[in-house]
Amino acid sequence: MRILNLSSYQFATLDKTAEWRPLVLARCNELDLRGTILLAPEGINLFVAGDEPNVRAFMDYLRTDPLFEGKFATLQFKESFSEDRPFNRMLVRLKREIITMKKPAIRPEEGRAPSVAPVVLKEWLDRGFDDEGRPVVMLDTRNDFEIDVGTFDKALDYRLTKFSEFPAVIEANRADLEGKTVVSFCTGGIRCEKAAIHMKEVGIEHVYQLEGGILKYFEEVGGAHYNGDCFVFDQRTALNPQLEPTDKVQCFACRAVVTAEEQASPLYEIGKSCPACHPAREQAAGTPAAAHAA
Repeated sequence: MRILNLSSYQFATLDKTAEWRPLVLARCNELDLRGTILLAPEGINLFVAGDEPNVRAFMDYLRTDPLFEGKFATLQFKESFSEDRPFNRMLVRLKREIITMKKPAIRPEEGRAPSVAPVVLKEWLDRGFDDEGRPVVMLDTRNDFEIDVGTFDKALDYRLTKFSEFPAVIEANRADLEGKTVVSFCTGGIRCEKAAIHMKEVGIEHVYQLEGGILKYFEEVGGAHYNGDCFVFDQRTALNPQLEPTDKVQCFACRAVVTAEEQASPLYEIGKSCPACHPAREQAAGTPAAAHAA
């Protein structure tokens, strides 16, 4: 039986997360699911995998169980299939934010930034401008190592190492965005949604978020205007535009993404090092290996 991989998020005011946590975990275990679910006062973020009937039963549970008081009745999911489970265990965690930006005044539940559907975005990128004739700028809101696996053509990449850096980076680079239509994007939509709201709040006029993120774009459009694969935070490491796992892996030591060619290098040791952080490479460069890993 194929494994169904599910990802979803929703901003919603939740005040019973501590009460829900053991019940949600118990239901996941009953269905033999693996993955991670984050519950926070601002909403839910989840990545789970299991046998398809069990995963679909979990989708129904979130949407319809009276426990959740209708909070997730309209929850939308992104799906992909794999031969194996990309997670080893099931975790349900309580967090302050489902994606950390350290801007508590940003509350997507109270009003989202405008979104653009994948099909419409492709039309804009085909033309090079939006429906009103403005040039379109793609803004990648992910971390640098994710972007290195793949991104949209000519996307702005500010080399973020954590999402909480985003507000300061935008302030320093406003000139890149003025007078243009800015489309923020990320893996599944959660970061680019907060990013778009922040940009609107600081006065950047023409801002959209890519609805459903890169994975939804792949699902509906394929790889048009996109170079490479999409990094995912599970054992698959990266998905191609057909939503299939690739031969890339992530280094246990430094988190670098390692290609099949790099995996053949004597500097690649499973669970220890890769060509980016192996002690032999660092010593040759005169830099301690630990400095790279940090």
